[in-house]
Amino acid sequence: MAKQDVGLIGLAVMGENLVLNMESKGFSVAVFNRTIEKVDAFVNGRAKGKNIAGYHSLQEFVAALNRPRKVIMLVKAGEAVDDFINQLIPLLEPGDIIIDGGNSHFPDTIRRTALVESKGLLYIGTGVSGGEEGALKGPSMMPGGSPAAWPHVKNIFQKICAQTEEGEPCCEWVGENGAGHFVKMVHNGIEYGDMQMICEVYQIMKQGLGMTNEEMHEVFKAWNEAELKSYLIEITRDILAYKDEQGQAVVDLILDTAGQKGTGKWTVLAALDEGQPLTLIGEAVFARCLSAIKEERVAASKVLKGRPKKIRGDKQAMLEDLRRALYASKIISYAQGFQLMRSAAKTYKWNLNYGGIALMWRGGCIIRSMFLGKIKEAYVRKPDLTNLLLDPFFADAVLKADKSWRSVVVKATKYGVPVPTMSSALAFFDGYRCKRLPANLLQAQRDYFGAHTYERVDKKRGEVFHTNWTGHGGTTSASTYTV
Repeated sequence: MAKQDVGLIGLAVMGENLVLNMESKGFSVAVFNRTIEKVDAFVNGRAKGKNIAGYHSLQEFVAALNRPRKVIMLVKAGEAVDDFINQLIPLLEPGDIIIDGGNSHFPDTIRRTALVESKGLLYIGTGVSGGEEGALKGPSMMPGGSPAAWPHVKNIFQKICAQTEEGEPCCEWVGENGAGHFVKMVHNGIEYGDMQMICEVYQIMKQGLGMTNEEMHEVFKAWNEAELKSYLIEITRDILAYKDEQGQAVVDLILDTAGQKGTGKWTVLAALDEGQPLTLIGEAVFARCLSAIKEERVAASKVLKGRPKKIRGDKQAMLEDLRRALYASKIISYAQGFQLMRSAAKTYKWNLNYGGIALMWRGGCIIRSMFLGKIKEAYVRKPDLTNLLLDPFFADAVLKADKSWRSVVVKATKYGVPVPTMSSALAFFDGYRCKRLPANLLQAQRDYFGAHTYERVDKKRGEVFHTNWTGHGGTTSASTYTV
C-alpha cells in the first residue's frame, strides 16, 4: 500500500484547509484527530475523492507515512501540543520530523525542540498566518527549529505558501529552536498595532468629523490604492460598506468590546524582557483591555461628562493629515517590531534575515501590504540596519508626515478622541531622535532614594558613581541594575 507524503493532526477548519491545500499541490496526506468522528466526516466530506487518507489511531497514522516522517500538528497551543509530542516520540524513528503549526509561545518551542532532538528526532515550530482562507489558498509561513529538518519540508512548505506578485514564496527558514514562533508572535503584535491604528482613524472620522459609513468606505477605498494598500485597509473598506438583509450597517451593530488570544500580550512581555520600547503595540493591547470594561465605561460616561464638539475646519485637509499620520505611525510600529526581533536574535543567538522576514509577510498573512516591500528593500540596502527609521526612505517618509501627524494628535486630544497608538508612536519618534532625554534626572532620583548609582557624561561608560545627596546617607551604594 502506498504511503503518504505528510501527516496532519488536528481537523479544525485551519487543519482541514491546510490538508486540502497540500493535496491540491500534489502531496498525499494522512490525517488524524483525537475525535475520530471528525476524521470520518472529513474523509467522506470535503476530502472525498482526494489523495487524503484518514486513520483512527496514531499508530496507524504514523505507520502510513513515508520516511523521514513529517507530522504536522495543528492543535490548540499549550498542553495539547505536549501531549501529542509525548505520544508521537515512541512511535517515530531517528530523523523523523514533528511540526507544530499552531500559535505556540516561543519559549515552549525552544523547550520542545531540545526535548525532541534529545530523542534523535527533528522538530519545527512554524508560524502560520492568513487565517482559514490563507490555510486553504496559501498562508505566510515562518518555520524555525531543527535546521536539519528544513531540507525535508522546504518543498512542501514553499509550494503551499502564498506567493508575492513576483512569484517569490512567502516562506523561508527563520532560525533555530523558537525563532519561527518568535517571528510569528511579533507578526501578531504588529497586527494588533495595525488594527488599533485603523480603529483610531475610524473613530476620528466617525466621532470627530461626523462622517457616514459610506463616506468612510470611500476614503479607505482610495487609501487602498496608494502607499497604505494592505489587507487590513482593504477589509476595513469592505466592512464599512457591508449591510445585512434589513439594510443595517453590521459594523454599527457590533458591541465595542475586543477579544484577544494572547499573542499581543506575549509580544509586549518579550519586549519588556528584552528592554525594548515596544510602545505602540503595548498601547494596542491595553486598548483592547480598556474596551473590555464596557459597563464601567458606560457608567463613567454618565459621570465624566463634557464631550467636546465635532472637529472644525477643512475636512479634506484633515483626511489628508489622517492618511499621513496613519502611515507614519505604521512605520513606527514596524520599526519597533524589527527592533525587538534584532534584540531577541542577540539574546537567543538566532541569525535572522530581516529582509526575508518582510518578504514572508508580503503575502498570505494578515499584515500583508505593499509597505513590506519597502522594508525588504531597506534591509537589502543595509542588512545590519539598526532601526528602520535610519533608512533614508523611512526617515524621509516620517519627516514629511511630521506636521500632519502632530496636527492629528493635537486635534484628537483637543476634541476628546482617544488615539493611544498614534500618540505613543509620535512620542517614540520624538524620544528616539532626542539627543538628551531626562533620564539623567531619573537616575539622580534613583540614586537619591536607593543609592543605585549613575554614570557621568564626563567619564567613561561603565564607571559608576554615588552621591550622598542628604549629607547623612553615607557612601555605600546599592547594586547597579538595568532594565
